[in-house]
Amino acid sequence: MHRRFLDVVRVELERRGADDLSPVQALMLMLIGNDELSVRDLMERGYYLGSNASYNLKNLVESGYVDRAASQRDRRSARLRLSEKGQRLYEELRRLEATQADAIVRNEADLDDLATTHRVLRRLERVWSDLIRYSSRGLD
Repeated sequence: MHRRFLDVVRVELERRGADDLSPVQALMLMLIGNDELSVRDLMERGYYLGSNASYNLKNLVESGYVDRAASQRDRRSARLRLSEKGQRLYEELRRLEATQADAIVRNEADLDDLATTHRVLRRLERVWSDLIRYSSRGLD
């Protein structure tokens, strides 16, 4: 599903002429959104690995989608926020997201199905996270 979603994002980026970023980078923009995040926050929200996140962030900064500045409290830590260019693309992608949501949820039954799917996926995420954290103890 994730791979197919990246294909949808790729097609939409091509339609908009945004050929200077990848679908994964576009998802990073969506995760930043209207917030100002540390690199660590972004990595945790998006489940990125360090080198992967660094590479993609470097490209986003160089392409002018993200502004990166040293944190006021800790100069070793970087703060990320969308530039004007990044904000414009973010708004376009939010509209795409809303259109897709309308196609998925057409009635109350669809909404119930989506809520159930979300609960099951969150439970799967928790089980996998517990397996990683507590693999030596097993699960009860």
